[in-house]
Amino acid sequence: MGKSRTLLARWSRQYAWVMRAAAYDREQDRLFLGEQAQARKEIARRHAKLAQAVQSKAVARLQALDPRELSPSELLRYIQVAAEIERRAVGEAPVAGAVEDRDQGADAVALSDEERRARMDQLRRELERRLSEGPQ
Repeated sequence: MGKSRTLLARWSRQYAWVMRAAAYDREQDRLFLGEQAQARKEIARRHAKLAQAVQSKAVARLQALDPRELSPSELLRYIQVAAEIERRAVGEAPVAGAVEDRDQGADAVALSDEERRARMDQLRRELERRLSEGPQ
């Protein structure tokens, strides 16, 4: 810049460059966090709409099933998955020995909202996959 270090140091103090740069960085962080929060809201809304669409398909498929054509183990599995989805939807911790505990060795612990949403998505996909396969 062609200026002496002494002059630059004086200007830095005079115009509070360090404090202003830190304030600018904080403001940029605040704006970024706001953008992230907005993106999370949009994702949650999109996932909720998708979940509703999947649920309506699953309900239609369930209504078309003849329970007499299901084996006792298949019927039990449907009941267990449905009960687990309902439990998660109201924020309850998984029941020890529940469907996911046997399938994935998960500990029976309370989940964060984000973990609960991810698990609900996983359970919905599993239910949709099983419904699309039909009785075996």
